[in-house]
Amino acid sequence: MDGPRRSHYLNLLGIDTYRRRAAGDAAAHAPQAVAATGVPRAAAARQGEPAPASAAAGAPVVAAVAAAPGAARVQAPADWSGLRAAVQDCRACKLCATRTQTVFGVGLQSAPLMVIGEGPGADEDAQGEPFVGRAGKLLDEMLASIGRARTETRPEHAVFIANVVKCRPPGNRDPESDEVEACRPYLDRQIELVEPRLIVALGRIAAQRLLSTDTPLSKLRGPLYHYGAAQTPVLVTYHPAYLLRSPREKAKSWEDLKRVHRLLRASA
Repeated sequence: MDGPRRSHYLNLLGIDTYRRRAAGDAAAHAPQAVAATGVPRAAAARQGEPAPASAAAGAPVVAAVAAAPGAARVQAPADWSGLRAAVQDCRACKLCATRTQTVFGVGLQSAPLMVIGEGPGADEDAQGEPFVGRAGKLLDEMLASIGRARTETRPEHAVFIANVVKCRPPGNRDPESDEVEACRPYLDRQIELVEPRLIVALGRIAAQRLLSTDTPLSKLRGPLYHYGAAQTPVLVTYHPAYLLRSPREKAKSWEDLKRVHRLLRASA
């Protein structure tokens, strides 16, 4: 990305400057990989980071979690049209009673990057598309800063955006565990169909629900995780809504975005 364009997006993100960390500094701050149980594992070095297409040795492997005992697990259709119809008609959890409409997801269905949020809000519930409010506008700017867009049809610039639940939790509360597990087969099928080279989980709730952990965001952010049978690499970063409330964290978010860009470029 050329200098003027990069400066433009940094300005939109509220970031004036950034600095490249020296190798010694990066090694000193190398994060620890955290398993789904929240137990720290060996430190994951940033130097010589592997392409996300293959699982890193010793990295936690997080598989899809089965539904709660006694709950009927949704059978997610294996094609896009069937999956969309199943989501639209879903009555698998209590969120169906209060939704205006389901929020399936948006973007290229073969995008190398998949972004996953926690759940639809009021704007998303009204429009049927994820991330369309103020946080969505910031997310669009964040993606644009690394050359990605939800409307892009070229794979090298595309992204698919979804949520861990497809219906709005009442009052924009956090989605509950049973709601996430009822909806997980839909998300897992979307991941299988998109076959992303990298998943980015936005915020604490999305990361904890996706990785089945109660580890705080401060510890989840940094390591490279792997999800499901395909060992899809997962990075955790801040939710755009949090960045609107805490603009000082945008510099850290920019570091995460640059890492996303590097990983995708390395795996191309």
